[in-house]
Amino acid sequence: MNEVKQHFESEALDFDRLILTLIPEYAQMLEALIAALPFESTMAIRAIDFGCGTGTVARALLDRFPNASVTCVDIAENMIAMAQSKLGHQAHVNYIVADFEAYKFEGTHDAVISSLALHHLLTDEDKQHFYRRIYEHLSPGGVFYNADVVLASNEFLQSVYLEKWITFMRREVPEEEIEHKWIPKYRAEDRPARLMDQLAWMVEIGFADIDIIWKRYNFAVYGGVRPG
Repeated sequence: MNEVKQHFESEALDFDRLILTLIPEYAQMLEALIAALPFESTMAIRAIDFGCGTGTVARALLDRFPNASVTCVDIAENMIAMAQSKLGHQAHVNYIVADFEAYKFEGTHDAVISSLALHHLLTDEDKQHFYRRIYEHLSPGGVFYNADVVLASNEFLQSVYLEKWITFMRREVPEEEIEHKWIPKYRAEDRPARLMDQLAWMVEIGFADIDIIWKRYNFAVYGGVRPG
């Protein structure tokens, strides 16, 4: 995680611009994530944003649920500083610099969300363990939705996904930068899991109403509900 932390620390100032050149339909992906939260807009829901980055997802959540309390967790201090700048110092927004894998939950939450972060958990077992911890700290009827990098169900489809992703990046990113920075970084640091495996883990853990809310090749929004 140290190498990942260093990269996010260095990329924080340029992250909002950078993410639009690297992630296909990023705004649409986040819109789908927030749209899946099944609460009335006036409710004072309690939420956690793991890997909050510069606060874009938390900002979207607060725009829809202005009475929400949100805990923004990120491993990079510079990302938290950017989130504070975007969201401001509000009593109902809490900022924590921490490795989310070691995060100590306090009480239960109505919503746990994450964007482009949980794929950094090293193994499938680490991911399953973290999903179980999330489930245990959801209130009845609470939801977990993740917008993240995923793997296909077979090697051929995965090769298609990768080529489609590279084709997207070529619109604004130089070929040399793709080949010598972003693809090597993906292979060295990212540990995505097969989407269908993750849905199966969620079934086993106890989540209900599991669904894929949005998908664009190797990026997806998915999750489920803790039965109430």
